Amino acid sequence: MEENRVIDITRSSFEVHKVVSPPHRSTLLKLKNRLKETFFPDDPLRQFKGQTIKKKLILGAQYFFPILEWCPNYRFHMFKSDIISGLTIASLAIPQGISYAKLANLPPIIGLYSSFVPPLVYAVLGSSRDLAVGPVSIASLVLGSMLSEVVSPTKDPLLFLQLAFTSTFFAGLFQASLGFLRLGFIIDFLSKATLIGFMAGAAIIVSLQQLKGLLGIINFTKQMAIIPVLSSVFHTINEWSWQTILMGFCFLVFLLLTRHIGMRKPKLFWVSAGAPLLSVIISTLIVIAIKGQNHGISIIGKLQEGLNPPSWNMLHFSGSYLGLVIKTGIVTGILSLTEGIAVGRTFAALKNYQVDGNKEMIAIGLMNIVGSSTSCYVTTGSFSRSAVNHNAGSKTAVSNIVMAVTVMVTLLFLMPLFQYTPNVVLGAIIVTAVIGLIDIPAAFQIWKIDKFDFLVLLCAFFGVIFVSVQDGLAIAIGISMLKVLMQITRPKTVMLGNIPGTGIYRNVDHYEEALSVAGFLILSIEAPINFANVTYLKERISRWIQDYEEEGAKKQPGLRVVVLDLSPVSSIDTSGISLFKDLSMALEKKGLEFVLVNPIGEVMEKLQRADETKDLMRPDVLFLTVEEAVASLSSTVKYQIPEHV
Repeated sequence: MEENRVIDITRSSFEVHKVVSPPHRSTLLKLKNRLKETFFPDDPLRQFKGQTIKKKLILGAQYFFPILEWCPNYRFHMFKSDIISGLTIASLAIPQGISYAKLANLPPIIGLYSSFVPPLVYAVLGSSRDLAVGPVSIASLVLGSMLSEVVSPTKDPLLFLQLAFTSTFFAGLFQASLGFLRLGFIIDFLSKATLIGFMAGAAIIVSLQQLKGLLGIINFTKQMAIIPVLSSVFHTINEWSWQTILMGFCFLVFLLLTRHIGMRKPKLFWVSAGAPLLSVIISTLIVIAIKGQNHGISIIGKLQEGLNPPSWNMLHFSGSYLGLVIKTGIVTGILSLTEGIAVGRTFAALKNYQVDGNKEMIAIGLMNIVGSSTSCYVTTGSFSRSAVNHNAGSKTAVSNIVMAVTVMVTLLFLMPLFQYTPNVVLGAIIVTAVIGLIDIPAAFQIWKIDKFDFLVLLCAFFGVIFVSVQDGLAIAIGISMLKVLMQITRPKTVMLGNIPGTGIYRNVDHYEEALSVAGFLILSIEAPINFANVTYLKERISRWIQDYEEEGAKKQPGLRVVVLDLSPVSSIDTSGISLFKDLSMALEKKGLEFVLVNPIGEVMEKLQRADETKDLMRPDVLFLTVEEAVASLSSTVKYQIPEHV
């Protein structure tokens, strides 16, 4: 405890306000309100109040199918903007789709399939005007790495493909269920620090994996951790191809340069958006001209023409791999959902409109369920494509439809053109796309604000690059949960003092001018009180009392009153009520008074029900403010006040 700085407060006349009980509410009404705040904080039914039956049906249809809301007001000038945006993101989606499918250890054509059907579904069900849907790097990496730990994509490609589609189905089912059951708060356990660290680590792992294509290595490790990857790179130096390295270096520099231009000058978004497709075209022409496949340059090979074949007969809902696909589906579902909603809200804030999180969960979930039956793997809103879509002037989700139509034309007529596309260029495209996931300024900002959050970020980052993608994520979530548990089980308690000349009481460690009141120990508990923290609170309050009494033996007057300010305590359970009773009896045995200040609604209600002897509800024990408690009781506490130190 600090030096003895005390103040004497005595007032001859002071009005003490009565602490009143909250209005009576039935248990059913309280349960209804609690469920509403838990599952329906946005009150989605408020728009139906006072409406006719016909209007309610229209609003209901618009709620589940947002396209019905904006479609009647769609105009030709909006269509022109959406065509430009759609064609622009298609030029980016085609090479990225092929690249990300290879990242997931899937046939390249699956990436194009996944850029055709899901955007059409999202255009009908999604609420974002800017979200550009398709495969993304992180979900592709996680899907490929989790499945390849059990099944080899090269030795058993058909089974691997079946498991990928089934995982996509479970990802969609999980996502849609969160939306329908209003359980979106579950994804909030992926904190910003966790995501930044995870994304940065995954970006490095993805980039290192591309060394296989950039160096022309044939026999490359299937592991994802940084040490096995680098070991594989340097143990296969004899497989390096200088032709592949030269081509990869040139296109990587070109793509990074165009990305830099697009970031520095947003009006030149088309430069970075068109660069991947241009790289594919130029590299393909070079390979054809020099017959690169005969000089060590690996190419994609022949791709199947035609639209998405049905794949519902490939879904596996039984057998020994069921646990694997469910786990993979949940992990990739959470990651893709978090990314998609975050991207959608980011661009919605820029254009000043709202994105409904639960609608997005339903839209993305149904999109993946439909996709799993049409030869697609996990898709969501991509930040890079959505940024291009936004900068290109997208007005509505029609840009996704335009992109899907462009991909459809490609699938029907242009597949032979990609046969000679070199894999090294796809690797360069992936590296350029994922490098933007490393957000150093955001990490530095977290370091400045919260060191514990920065520790979570580092755990996610190093867990991903040194252990595995899913283990790194699990470690970070575990530490985040530990932080939440620590905040619950170890709530903050502070000692309050009076700011001279006022009736204001504040933390004495925060406000230097705040002075302790002679004979009073005034404490504030700044958290809900429940079974998880009552033992700690009892020990902590006892220590406060012991410290005060030890100081009092030296300099201060003896302790006479312990005041608990309950203003910050939003809720309490039966264990918390027992804490107050135990404290009251323990202090009474010591000859000390125990006072409660401003218990709010729920706390007051439970105190009333539990206090059968009325020991805690007497007028001289319960006060509205700390000022009133001190003023009322100070007349009974007679001390000789020491001089201020």
